[in-house]
Amino acid sequence: MADVEQKRAGFRALHGQGCFVLPNPWDVGSARLFQHLGFEALASTSSGFAWTIGRPDYGPSRDETLAHLSALCAAVELPVNADYQSGFAAEPEDVAANVALAIDAGVAGVSIEDTRVESPGLYDLPFAVERIRAALAVTRRHGAVLVARTEILLHHPEQVTAAIDKLVAFADAGADCLYAPGVAAKADIAAMVRAVAPKPLNVLMSGPGLELAELAALGVRRVSVGGALARVAWQSALAAAGQIRAGSFAGLAGAAPGRLLNEVFSRF
Repeated sequence: MADVEQKRAGFRALHGQGCFVLPNPWDVGSARLFQHLGFEALASTSSGFAWTIGRPDYGPSRDETLAHLSALCAAVELPVNADYQSGFAAEPEDVAANVALAIDAGVAGVSIEDTRVESPGLYDLPFAVERIRAALAVTRRHGAVLVARTEILLHHPEQVTAAIDKLVAFADAGADCLYAPGVAAKADIAAMVRAVAPKPLNVLMSGPGLELAELAALGVRRVSVGGALARVAWQSALAAAGQIRAGSFAGLAGAAPGRLLNEVFSRF
């Protein structure tokens, strides 16, 4: 098993060139399955994890999230990037303290967003930058990657310029990777890549759209899928269970063979 320093060094190196995909496991089993499939790194998903314990996104506590991150990191040899929401705190010093706990859990990267924890909305730019700087003071000491993200486009899809301005400020503050979930148009992605260069940009693919080769050609350095894979799994269960409730077991025909899953997981 690779030690945490090796994972962090390898994860940072992935951001240096090319384009890689971070699938988002929601539990230990899915994390091990994605490692088996040959991915180079993983990223947790706050929504995917929340659903596994019967909560909505943003429902789990900090300590529940930390336990989940510890389990993921211990279960695989791959580096894990933590979807750490807003750092479970408002004030910069509290964000830093909570990021230190995530580092202790073994993560190779931490994503901090600008969603307010105390009321609806997003933090304004100066305060959001303070929070990123505080988190960076911790991640830099341990060689972890700090991903600074803004949720502007999830609330106002048309505000691409505002999202870019915020990412540029985060990049100038020292963030290692930039992320604005919701950007979709090629021209907007290309503009975002240019604006934060030479820092890497993460793009979220939550459904069909651009292919990986197209994203790479635009200069995107890493791609994640958030809770999309978890939603695919839930939809399959919803559809099959709905058929069972109606009296048919036809939906079970598409199940993965137990023998295959047992073979995969027996390797760990």
